[in-house]
Amino acid sequence: MRVHICMTIMWAVVGHKSPGARRMRLFLLAAVITAGLLLLYILLCYEDFHFHVAHVYACLGYPNAQHILGQRYLQGAGVEKNEDMAMHWFRQAAGQGHPHSSFNLAVGTLRNMTVALEEGEVEKFLSVAAAHGLLEAQQLLENIFKGRNLS
Repeated sequence: MRVHICMTIMWAVVGHKSPGARRMRLFLLAAVITAGLLLLYILLCYEDFHFHVAHVYACLGYPNAQHILGQRYLQGAGVEKNEDMAMHWFRQAAGQGHPHSSFNLAVGTLRNMTVALEEGEVEKFLSVAAAHGLLEAQQLLENIFKGRNLS
């Protein structure tokens, strides 16, 4: 298989003598080399590549990508740990109804990791997460309501 590919590339470079055909073959060779280098980058720098791809999708408004960026910033996975950026991306995803981001944003607020939410927003975000079956959100929401009833 490798011999066939190498022979094809050699033929592409030195095959026909016309300048247009030679230029096209050089362009194809450059494209193959570029694709190979990109694949090598993906293999060797997977975390970095994944972060940049997720960032593009997050900027386009995809809530799952926004949540992934929030997690990466919160944990410092492949990027410098930054709670403010984590909460920013969680807020973006939670605004679109992402349950895990809603939970993380509420917990971040309760732990003073972000600018305080407006009154009732913690409960709202926990309710979104609980409605999607996050047991931790259900338990935290119950504890908040119990605490208010005792006060």
